[in-house]
Amino acid sequence: MRLISYFIIGLLVGTAAVFLYHRDRTLSHEVEALRLQSSAFQSLSTAQVSLESDKPPSFGSTSTVVQSEIETSRHNAITRAIARTADAVVGINVIQVRQVVSRSPFFNDPFFREFSFGLPPRVFRQKVENLGSGFIISSDGYIVTNEHVVQGAIEIVVTTTSGKRYNARVVGTDHLLDVALLKVDEQNLPCVEWGDSDDCITGEWVIAIGNPYGLFAVNDQPSVTVGVISALHRDFDRNDEGRVYSDMIQTDASINRGNSGGPLVNALGQGIGMNTMIFTETGGSLGIGFAIPSARIRSMIDELMKGGVNRNYWIGVVANDLNRMMAISLGLNSTDGVIVSQVEPRSPAGKAGIEPADVILEINSRKIRSTQEARGVIDNADLKVGDNLTFKIYREGKIREVVVKLEELPEPRG
Repeated sequence: MRLISYFIIGLLVGTAAVFLYHRDRTLSHEVEALRLQSSAFQSLSTAQVSLESDKPPSFGSTSTVVQSEIETSRHNAITRAIARTADAVVGINVIQVRQVVSRSPFFNDPFFREFSFGLPPRVFRQKVENLGSGFIISSDGYIVTNEHVVQGAIEIVVTTTSGKRYNARVVGTDHLLDVALLKVDEQNLPCVEWGDSDDCITGEWVIAIGNPYGLFAVNDQPSVTVGVISALHRDFDRNDEGRVYSDMIQTDASINRGNSGGPLVNALGQGIGMNTMIFTETGGSLGIGFAIPSARIRSMIDELMKGGVNRNYWIGVVANDLNRMMAISLGLNSTDGVIVSQVEPRSPAGKAGIEPADVILEINSRKIRSTQEARGVIDNADLKVGDNLTFKIYREGKIREVVVKLEELPEPRG
């Protein structure tokens, strides 16, 4: 009986000892955790005080590693591309002279318009300010921008990220494709490295850099927006201003007023296009912007260096729509195509061998069904003096190809 009592007492004492051991161990872990947490807070507090007093913080080895990882994660392909390119982007301020037509306030009234006694509208020239963007393409001061940014300019001021301002001159322009080449007298300037727009991928990251709403003037720094390439090879017919935008790069990177002429840059920091236009209902960005591809701009540089692209060409042929009777008499099964009614002597068309009564079926591999389509193919093509036009014609039951080399329109004879 006494033995059993000793056993029970020993069991209770042992259980109590085990409980106290585990409790003390748990408390020890908790104390150690609190001590480490307190140490971490103390390090952060010390760092904050150091930052506020403009003294370098004193972090432990763990904090230094964490800080280094954070800094590394903040620098990515986008930030590196911007750092590589931004200094070559410029703001452009322009004073232009535009022709303004002023009509009488009674002009919209049918009665007064009918009895206006032949008084012509008043036309006068007015100075206006315009702004845009551009980017340096050579260290000796050549800059590309949109032609519509500098059209009619009497004064062009270029601002760089260093805060310097230069008077720029126009070297050459191409109204059709909306590209202009400027020059400032400076050396050793940062410049944008060209990228290959033919190698672009739909969905890849791109950056639009420029001078929206003239914000460059605030601190001589361009604005950047990031997006992706939404689509490639977008073609637009000749617009009301006589410009043709073809093979355009579409992006959702925000483009606003003043961005025109700035570079569209890929994640490698290479210029793959020039921001040019947007689709908008309000004047602001809707995420549908377009850039002229770099391949097209680069192909024009040599001609722009010489003053611009010569598009004053002529063909020298007059054509009319085919009707059913004409088609039957010529042995054709349809009225597709246009019939040549006149060929100018010594014209490019005449030299190539096109003759009256020839039926033009295709121009540059584009099928032609009417004179309207023929004009559209020519008007919306990037043609200049020296280019070739390939005509597929029908003559006396045979189909042949004729190559017309475009020549400069001769001066009218006095």
